[in-house]
Amino acid sequence: MRVLVVSDTHGPRHWKACPPALLPHLESADVILHAGDVCTPDVLDLLATFAPVHVVMGNNDVPEVAAWGAPETMEIELEGLRIGMVHDSGQRQGRTARMRRRFPTADLVVFGHSHIPLDETGDGVRILNPGSPTDRRRQPAGTFATLDVRDRTLVEARIVPLPR
Repeated sequence: MRVLVVSDTHGPRHWKACPPALLPHLESADVILHAGDVCTPDVLDLLATFAPVHVVMGNNDVPEVAAWGAPETMEIELEGLRIGMVHDSGQRQGRTARMRRRFPTADLVVFGHSHIPLDETGDGVRILNPGSPTDRRRQPAGTFATLDVRDRTLVEARIVPLPR
């Protein structure tokens, strides 16, 4: 299963349209995870034309994003891999231990908020922030992530920079 992971798209201020370099990755996705700060549901409507979307609420999301189906946190299983999702994972110090406590059975926790891509393992859990494809802030490029999930295993997680 090929999973595309995005966060912090911030439509329409930063997501005026889907970044063209993201399109081929969307076309090959089996599932899309959005870790919040969608801001407007039209972004989710577009993503859902490519694959099923699982999304959590971000601190900038409007009520229509919640109405679209975004809870504060989510736990899902993809090909047997247990994934927790939350927008804001809190401060850097103690993050893996905190995410392990919040999602005690998760193999992977996906989050956003900082716009800083991160793939880290600790305290028995892997955590992944895909960064933002549209609002890179102090990062050299916008980013998203891909996951290759097979037979209860995260075979590969990759943070992908978008061309500027």
